[in-house]
Amino acid sequence: MRAVVIGAAGGIGAALVDVLREEDAEVHAFARSFDGDRRLDLTDEASIAAAAARVSPGVDLVFVATGLLHEGDRGPEKTWRDLDGDWLQRNFLVNAVGPALVAKHFLPLLPRDRRGVFAALSARVGSISDNKLGGWYGYRASKAALNQLIRTLAVEERRRNPQGIVVALHPGTVDTGLSRPFQGNVQPGHLFAPDRAAVQLLDVLDGLRPVDSGKLFDWEGKEVSP
Repeated sequence: MRAVVIGAAGGIGAALVDVLREEDAEVHAFARSFDGDRRLDLTDEASIAAAAARVSPGVDLVFVATGLLHEGDRGPEKTWRDLDGDWLQRNFLVNAVGPALVAKHFLPLLPRDRRGVFAALSARVGSISDNKLGGWYGYRASKAALNQLIRTLAVEERRRNPQGIVVALHPGTVDTGLSRPFQGNVQPGHLFAPDRAAVQLLDVLDGLRPVDSGKLFDWEGKEVSP
């Protein structure tokens, strides 16, 4: 198996690389914090294109394990009074635009005549029908945008390769820097270590079929409504 992991310096991304290599996969790992040929910045399309050019075609899996929920003194909005244009744009740039540009440059590396998977980390809070609490405007909206992008990419990828799969994944609450400030209300047994989350997500991908392409699935393999 040949795999690409984008965001390989993050908690889930690093765990995915470890699990895949334990399964003897050839893994190309990229991250913004890496140096040289392994560097990929989601906000810089040139770096995405350069990274893709260093990977030969015939990849079985491209996994975008990135996400932005808080940065510096910025965090998810509790009310519309907290809305800020720059922060909204930053959310969309990292959570939606970046993964879309990764798809632009890495989807051509997937096979045309057999199963290939493009997966991106999304979130249940990106579901419009599941929004009962409000708040978290930028994160919710940017993940909803990502889910729509995944759906649209899946439609096009099906024309290129009917056996291809393009999906979004909700990993649950994972003990990483992204979720750490917000773990207080997590139910017992629902805070996952990164290595467990990685195994769960890969197991979900293993069970998917082409008919599942374009959807959002949680860590248990259950579809999340749009």
